[in-house]
Amino acid sequence: MFGIPIEFILFALTLLGVALFHNQTFYVALTGVAAVAVYKIAVTGFKTGTGVGGFVAHLGHEWVTLVNLFALLMGFAILARHFEKSHVPVILPKYLPTDWKGPFVLLAMVWVISSFLDNIAAAMIGGAMAHQLFKAKVHIGYLAGIVAASNAGGAFSVVGDTTTTLMWIAGVAPSQVFEAIIASAVALLISGYFAAKQQHAYSPILKHAHEHTRIDWGRIFIVVLILVFAMATNIVVNSKFPAQADLFPFLGAAVWVAILVTIPVRRHDWEVLGDSLKGSLFLVFLVTTASMMPVESLPAASWQTAFGLGFVSAVFDNIPLTALALKQDGYDWGFLAFAVGFGGSMIWFGSSAGVALSNMYPEAKSVGRWLYHGWHVAVAYVAGFLCLLVLVGWHPQPLNKGGAAASPAAVPAAAVAPAPTSSSPPAIGSPGYQ
Repeated sequence: MFGIPIEFILFALTLLGVALFHNQTFYVALTGVAAVAVYKIAVTGFKTGTGVGGFVAHLGHEWVTLVNLFALLMGFAILARHFEKSHVPVILPKYLPTDWKGPFVLLAMVWVISSFLDNIAAAMIGGAMAHQLFKAKVHIGYLAGIVAASNAGGAFSVVGDTTTTLMWIAGVAPSQVFEAIIASAVALLISGYFAAKQQHAYSPILKHAHEHTRIDWGRIFIVVLILVFAMATNIVVNSKFPAQADLFPFLGAAVWVAILVTIPVRRHDWEVLGDSLKGSLFLVFLVTTASMMPVESLPAASWQTAFGLGFVSAVFDNIPLTALALKQDGYDWGFLAFAVGFGGSMIWFGSSAGVALSNMYPEAKSVGRWLYHGWHVAVAYVAGFLCLLVLVGWHPQPLNKGGAAASPAAVPAAAVAPAPTSSSPPAIGSPGYQ
């Protein structure tokens, strides 16, 4: 239709439905994934084949990613409840500043935590702390700030985000991703400042309550064990057995092994699984829909393309985007890590961290309110990306040194235009783009 594949139109209608009917996001996403699946089964087929067999084969290719995502979202919901009940969040105010700097320090803590833990866990921990610190009155703009901080922290670490882990598996060195810390720090300063101001005006930190509360070290042990299992599994599998990473959901399984072995320590609040189920399936449906899109290539690798992918990431799952970029090759991986990692913060369902946090705070499931109150996230993204471009410059680092993919010349820090090419792919949205 007008040169646009029908799958994209169905996906756009799904995202529009999520934006308009934010109280029925589960059913909108379910309808969307079903519509795209039926269309591809009946008309276009899949890369893995045609008809129902092609669809089953496609799910067989994607099942590890989907199961990992679902298991992490559900498992970290239990982790967040243990952390909240450990009483650490209610003791924390004694050590935080009393004015807007207190909420800002909390966001900085989330940013640091996310650099060595999964960003979903960092967002859930931040949400649990905010629930106690601000008497359950958390501003939408501050929720956007928590998601932004968790995604920014994970963007410069190969163990902090699924997208950077994918880059690591593909052969990108951790040092190549680490340059994104410049953009991430700028984004934290900008988004964190405005989010902290919003929260302090809405509901300041409850400073002197619970002064005699004691920490429940049993629950802290459970939280630490779950995180250690997740982090150790992520490192071991991706560094020692990268070929097996796509064969089994090791990360999600590790989280649930830790949960099961700690049953004798403290009772898990299993009821939170029911509260998180629809929100977790919602993201699984969106990721499944995104995986069925006929996106065979991206525009030529350049800083402009990477910059645009940040905005695309707000509505299109960043995992397939990263996979496509790795297949295309020729990117500056620090730029790409920040773009696809932080860009999803601009809308609540643009990242798994946002979906996880919105399961804790259902009022966040409104695209309009998120964009209105979380405007500072988009500003932080643009500012962080431009700072990285000016201070570091665009330096493509191809994965295939002698492969067919040509590497564009490195762009000096002061340059703002990519070297022209004679055979650049058509732009996204143009009639020739597939």
